[in-house]
Amino acid sequence: MKGFIVALIVIACMLFPVHVAADSPNEFVEDIVAVLEERMHGRREELSKDPETLNALIDEVLLPRFDQQQFASSILREHWDTASEEQKSRFIDAFYSVLLHRYAQRLLDIELDSVMVLPFRGDITMPLVIVKTRVALVDGTNANVNYVLVPHDSSWWIIDVKIKGVSYVRNFRTQFGLEIDETGLDQLIARLEKEASGNGVE
Repeated sequence: MKGFIVALIVIACMLFPVHVAADSPNEFVEDIVAVLEERMHGRREELSKDPETLNALIDEVLLPRFDQQQFASSILREHWDTASEEQKSRFIDAFYSVLLHRYAQRLLDIELDSVMVLPFRGDITMPLVIVKTRVALVDGTNANVNYVLVPHDSSWWIIDVKIKGVSYVRNFRTQFGLEIDETGLDQLIARLEKEASGNGVE
């Protein structure tokens, strides 16, 4: 569960336009959970043996609700500013494929029909909000999973996921930062592309 996805607390609020989405943040997350539960219900064993189908299913749900570029730029930070457009594009594609695969595999460990979206305590007029959930795992334990959202059109976008207080963005930022310092951005991208090519994701 430590590698679960699916963040971005440290981005300055001024980077995002302030407006109120049509759906509440909780409704947005509840919709994701409901769709995933419907499409994965009774198929855990089947999907665990068919990662290509699992990845395609999760991609259909995740991609329209996920800000790939913001996620990528937040992880690379200063390296994003100096990267070429080709490097940025390749990193986004490869990293998303890797992230999708890891996220999909972690979902198999969650009892989606028991996910509890906790009452929202924030201010939806803020440019960044957090929706807190508690999930039951198939091993009988529970975990806190928080989604970091920003307004997008009339809905929301996911820009980070925090598991037990640990940010996905911060973890990848540290890991990739060390790797870039040692071998360079091109080598990191090449490694991610190699990993992505074995995930059954186009």
